Amino acid sequence: MRELDETDRELLRLLLDDGRASYKDLAAAVDLSSPAVSDRVDRLRELGIIERFTVNVDRSRLREGVRVLVTLDLSPGETTTARKALGDVSGVEHVFATADSQLFVVATFANNGLESALAPVFGTDVVERVHVAPLVASDWHPALGEATLGLECVECGNSVTAEGVSATIDGERYEFCCGSCRARFEERYDELKEGA
Repeated sequence: MRELDETDRELLRLLLDDGRASYKDLAAAVDLSSPAVSDRVDRLRELGIIERFTVNVDRSRLREGVRVLVTLDLSPGETTTARKALGDVSGVEHVFATADSQLFVVATFANNGLESALAPVFGTDVVERVHVAPLVASDWHPALGEATLGLECVECGNSVTAEGVSATIDGERYEFCCGSCRARFEERYDELKEGA
């Protein structure tokens, strides 16, 4: 599968609405058998289009602290450093990075616990300015639209089309635009592995 067809897009829309929908229910909605739906979902997962199935929690129904939107202005080019530092911070739900070195963080922290919770990112010395605002509401409206598959060849960076190939090497799946790129990648991979 190198292209998304309308059935794939409909399956994705259905799963965005309810990630727990059974294959039986999905199959009935797209007029396929349950095994065919299972195969398509497996391929979408292998391609990385579906990363995981998760739960969207309504935080307004829980009491655990204050939910905030934190804007971090960073030193140019340091978004990766700050994102890594936020990776293990308890209470952080979402981190959005912009091209102009800003991070927008949605998090829930205990009252008066913001500074200590964000200590790992402040310790990186890449934060130039911080703005914190309490969140009073949030909405999530995932949409797929007419999205198409956007795979890139790991060897040359070209788009992977219907003629592309894939390979699983040491348990990791890789996508290539052609057999030549796959062969070059595998050769280089083997050389690096032997030299390690």
